[in-house]
Amino acid sequence: MVASAIRSVFEQPDEASAHEQLGRVVEDLRPRFPGVADLLADAEPDLLAHFTFPDTHRRQIRSTNPLERLNKEIKRRTAVVGIFPSRASVIRLVGMVLAEQDDEWQDGRRYFRPETMALIDAAVEREEVGPALLMAS
Repeated sequence: MVASAIRSVFEQPDEASAHEQLGRVVEDLRPRFPGVADLLADAEPDLLAHFTFPDTHRRQIRSTNPLERLNKEIKRRTAVVGIFPSRASVIRLVGMVLAEQDDEWQDGRRYFRPETMALIDAAVEREEVGPALLMAS
């Protein structure tokens, strides 16, 4: 019941309705689960941060699938070795796996399409220009 109530927040179409839904969920949970309600209320900015991005990015940003896939690959590679002779050897192997993943994300399959990233870049440029113009006047 708690999980489905929290899921309803993430299914909202925009940031305003997500804030409203989170408020309703917090109030509904407060009588039976005050700790959960307090935790959700305190984490509101972090929970809803993905709503500031374009619609096309939201599902990917809030998903932990890439992180889980990366952790699975690290586990697979370290399981082959079994016991490492030193801490430095673990760091070298895991660092190599992370570097490979970074190369793949840079050159191979992209997690976000360049066209949608341009939308974010344009929004950031508008925000940077706005305050500068206000200060000049």
